[in-house]
Amino acid sequence: MLKVKDTLRATVHLTFDGRVIKSYHGPNAQERFTNEVRVLRHLEMRDCPFVPRLLDADAEKVRIITSNCGTRVEHLDETRIKELFAELEKFGVRHDDPDIRNVTYRQKDGRFCLIDFEFATIIPDAPMKPRKETSNTLIWSGLSDIGKVRKNNEDSFLGLRFDAHEVHRLGKHGDATTAETDFVFAVSDGMGGAKAGEFASNIAVEKITTLLPKSFRKISSGEDDVVAEVLMKLFREIHRALVYLGNSYDECHGMETTMSLCWFTPGRVFFGHVGDSRIYHLPFGATEIKQLTQDDTHVGWLLRNGQISEREARTHPRRNVIQKSLGGGNQFVDPQVGSVACNSGDVFLLCTDGLTEGLYNGHLAEMLQVEDPNIAKTLVETAVKNDGRDNTTALVVRVK
Repeated sequence: MLKVKDTLRATVHLTFDGRVIKSYHGPNAQERFTNEVRVLRHLEMRDCPFVPRLLDADAEKVRIITSNCGTRVEHLDETRIKELFAELEKFGVRHDDPDIRNVTYRQKDGRFCLIDFEFATIIPDAPMKPRKETSNTLIWSGLSDIGKVRKNNEDSFLGLRFDAHEVHRLGKHGDATTAETDFVFAVSDGMGGAKAGEFASNIAVEKITTLLPKSFRKISSGEDDVVAEVLMKLFREIHRALVYLGNSYDECHGMETTMSLCWFTPGRVFFGHVGDSRIYHLPFGATEIKQLTQDDTHVGWLLRNGQISEREARTHPRRNVIQKSLGGGNQFVDPQVGSVACNSGDVFLLCTDGLTEGLYNGHLAEMLQVEDPNIAKTLVETAVKNDGRDNTTALVVRVK
């Protein structure tokens, strides 16, 4: 680990795998930590492409871990510097120190980026991205299979429809409009107990029933920050409930699970994620599928940074070693949260790693382009036929 900064306010290290670890100390360290976490989450919810992505935040250690935005810039035209910080304000954040010292260059995509948001300010009246007023129709299908090897199915999936007053559980197949209600879909892959995924789903229903209806009207009005905070709270409460079960019952000891969740509102999808289950997005007319979530594994990091290929990731001996999950012995959980536009013709896939062990991304894209009413069944059966070593779950949502 390389130390790249050491001042009275913070120490910054660069890890061997390219992550940035920033530890706060000195005056008002906790306040500066809290503000930077809040600002980075705000920018992530607005899809800002030129700032670090927050990977972890530890309030006890007063430390954050972020993605690497490249190397510091030594020389840059003053006009270009002003343009960069002005562009940041379009995402609702004003930097406290609009100087070249906070500009980096990210070589992999040739992009100038901005860093250090300890004292940055979220602009209260900044214009929001326009939110679609028209509703969408969602068509969904889900299926889970035990596979060829496992004796128990530790996977689980769920679908919920809710408004400001009540929550309804959905079936494995269906269609409905987002005109009056929002929708939540999620998949879980349990570990350390045959019922881990099922417990996670049931706890998620309980927590969603409590938390989401209270935020329904605020979400509809476009308060994206509310979504981030609600999703963070939702995942942490599920985590605490699973830890409590593990500590209370011998049969649940060490139980943990992944969870990937999508929250559909008119014109936008918000997502939260922990573990190595995945959420994919195939935009209308696209031939390449995009993985929205990041696998919480070292192998996932290697793949994202181009150090190994998708084929090499499939055979890597540590591909199933998870660095972050809900429950188990994890003291803190900091989920990945984000959002993307939701347009007619888009397709979203939530799946456990059993599906991606049997199907490459290119195969997923080809199969999802076909309007198959039993697409989840088709995906799962194909993946199990190709591999089948793990439980396999797919939940597909098509937007009309």
